[in-house]
Amino acid sequence: MTLSFDAYLRTLRGVSVAVLGIGVSNTPLIRLLAGAGACVTACDRKERAALGPAADELAVLGVGLRCGPDYLDHLTQRRIYRTPGMRPDLPALNAARAGGAVVTSEMEDFLSVCPCPVIGVTGSDGKTTTASLIAEMLHAEGVTVHLGGNIGRPLLADAGRMAPGDTAVLELSSFQLMTLPTSPATAVITNVTPNHLDVHLSMEEYVQAKENIFRHQDKNGLVVLNADCARTRAMAGAAPGRTRLFSRTAPLPEGVSLDGGALVVREDGRCERLFDAREIRLPGAHNVENYLAACAALYRRVRPETMARVARDFAGVPHRIEFVADVGGVRCYNDSIASSPTRTLAGLRAFAQKVILIAGGYDKHIPFDDLGPAAAAHVKSLILIGATAGAIRAAVAGVPGAPPIADAGELARAVDMAFAQAEPGDVILLSPACASFDQFPNFEARGRRFQELVFARATTHRTGMEGPA
Repeated sequence: MTLSFDAYLRTLRGVSVAVLGIGVSNTPLIRLLAGAGACVTACDRKERAALGPAADELAVLGVGLRCGPDYLDHLTQRRIYRTPGMRPDLPALNAARAGGAVVTSEMEDFLSVCPCPVIGVTGSDGKTTTASLIAEMLHAEGVTVHLGGNIGRPLLADAGRMAPGDTAVLELSSFQLMTLPTSPATAVITNVTPNHLDVHLSMEEYVQAKENIFRHQDKNGLVVLNADCARTRAMAGAAPGRTRLFSRTAPLPEGVSLDGGALVVREDGRCERLFDAREIRLPGAHNVENYLAACAALYRRVRPETMARVARDFAGVPHRIEFVADVGGVRCYNDSIASSPTRTLAGLRAFAQKVILIAGGYDKHIPFDDLGPAAAAHVKSLILIGATAGAIRAAVAGVPGAPPIADAGELARAVDMAFAQAEPGDVILLSPACASFDQFPNFEARGRRFQELVFARATTHRTGMEGPA
């Protein structure tokens, strides 16, 4: 039985609590816990000085701080909230459990108190766009929607303002899913490809984490799976409730069937035409898949004409093949969200021409083998940055038809090099195929820096064009 939000807050009064990580997702949680009367200690690997004004704000709230390399030592609190991305089996957390502590997370507690239906979206690629599309379609249908989770907004603090007739749409990462004791009533898995193998012990563990999005459903639950992805296709029939498949390349593979009233939404309109794929404003076949996933999740909950209207109007999510500027006929796109090779492959295929590609970044121990043939087919010039430059070069250089490759080291130099070789009609695409953590705190910061560099170029170009002859 779901605990009411007020009752949940009452259980926290006077309880000693540790929150591990002082970041975007946990800062609202810390405020909530302190406001509920918990005795809160906020712990972070960074030194106090590096936290800046956030540390002073927490101190005003009466929150204790434990900062520095030993921030996980001596966790004696009764309730411990781990940050997304922190493995749940760290020795410090195991020791805390052995001492009687409850180790949980903001997402676990939100699902225990959320008063409205929940749609959860996960996958290696496309989960942010798919979750955003689901939220847009529901909103266009008149539903009050709460969009959050891994997409950037934690929702636990908002639970008290939610009503039973609302819908919460959650983007869920593998890290958030690893320990969830409950599953959303509607679960969507866009695809599963190698990712985050710097944190997960194996690909098997990563897949199992993704499966946790439906593992705890009851017979009334619904899981939506991509029939075109071998790993998600293999999950068909494993869920306790209904399974609904979608496919951009149907017919379905041999041995995969629809369960009862399940739906396959096909790009060519067979089975049931919801709208023509040519109406989709976002470029690329991968975005057709994102729309299919959203439509399959909302089939018979949202009218086809509403889905079609969103398809025509939705301009996309920042940092996802986002048009930045046209500088002297050179179009620049920010695809900083592309933190894995499969995301970059999808970005490359969204363009009808070869692009000048800026790639590279933090090493998540993901193979780059597939980038070689893709670069030969879709890349005019490859400019590398970050810690993985050597690995990407090795994957691309030996492929027949490989593009010219240059090492820039960091992003500003890469943009300079890209413009130096670009001609009117060219496309410059930032699509790193890697996480950002070697040079930037997150992919948003990387994308914003790319935008700043391009805008500076655009300003210089306009000034030059408008000056004296």
